[in-house]
Amino acid sequence: EKQAEDNNSAECSEPGTMDLKFTSSRKYISISVPSKSQTMSPHIKSVDDVVVLGINLSKFSKPAQFFICVSGVFMFYLIYGYLQELIFSVEGFKPFGWYLTLVQFGFYSIFGLIELQLIQDKRRRIPGKTYMIIAFLTVGTMGLSNTSLGYLNYPTQVIFKCCKLIPVMIGGVFIQGKRYNIVDVSAALCMSLGLIWFTLADSTVAPNFNLTGVVLISLALCADAVIGNVQEKAMKLHNGSNSEMVLYSYSIGFVYILFGLTCTSGLSPAVTFCSKHPVQTYGYAFLFSLTGYFGISFVLALIKIFGALLAVT
Repeated sequence: EKQAEDNNSAECSEPGTMDLKFTSSRKYISISVPSKSQTMSPHIKSVDDVVVLGINLSKFSKPAQFFICVSGVFMFYLIYGYLQELIFSVEGFKPFGWYLTLVQFGFYSIFGLIELQLIQDKRRRIPGKTYMIIAFLTVGTMGLSNTSLGYLNYPTQVIFKCCKLIPVMIGGVFIQGKRYNIVDVSAALCMSLGLIWFTLADSTVAPNFNLTGVVLISLALCADAVIGNVQEKAMKLHNGSNSEMVLYSYSIGFVYILFGLTCTSGLSPAVTFCSKHPVQTYGYAFLFSLTGYFGISFVLALIKIFGALLAVT
């Protein structure tokens, strides 16, 4: 057999004999599997990339990602909350919570468009129908939350927002089919007890405690609970980016609010009032929206990496 192979090699090495011997020689088929980066679009590095304000969090470990996101949320939302209360401290502004939400959605849309233009992948991955649902829920949670400040003091609103764990858990069960362990349930119950104790005390010592405000913030929490789970499911299923989520959901929400304010004749009085106090309204609203946009970017990153429940906690 060795002699035959040597003879074949010698014959094939002669000019013109390789084609003749091809049919009788062994044939090898080489199959090369392209790498993950080759099968994807050239401008997408990895489906697991999570970019926040130009920072690719995928390069860090899970604990580092968590620390960066939580730090961003606390830092920007502390400023966000201060500016929100500062705007409502302007005398006569309390009836215009929905107009503030309209301005906020407009700024968010602009910021999202700018950020989307700065990244390489500009495709919309999440279906438009999903964005219409998310936009409706976002309008509900932010509009009702802003409006509730006309009836509640800011600490009361914050404590009520802390109760969002319970509706988020319920939404996770029905929307994503999740199952929670005893630790998650215990955390939600402990936070609910804290809310009850605060409510009992606040009803007697805080002058801004109001049943209308409680109803508004409760409805905002319900919408917020659903939106967190819908966002988590959509971003993980379609691998949508933060800037894409913000741009489309808030731009569609802007149209919703504009239509609502126009139909209820609430747009003209708000524009007239804000034009008389441009710095205290539009100036603060710009900073308010900018810090809120940075904050929501870190919140979306938390939702995408760790889930809605941990992000809310």
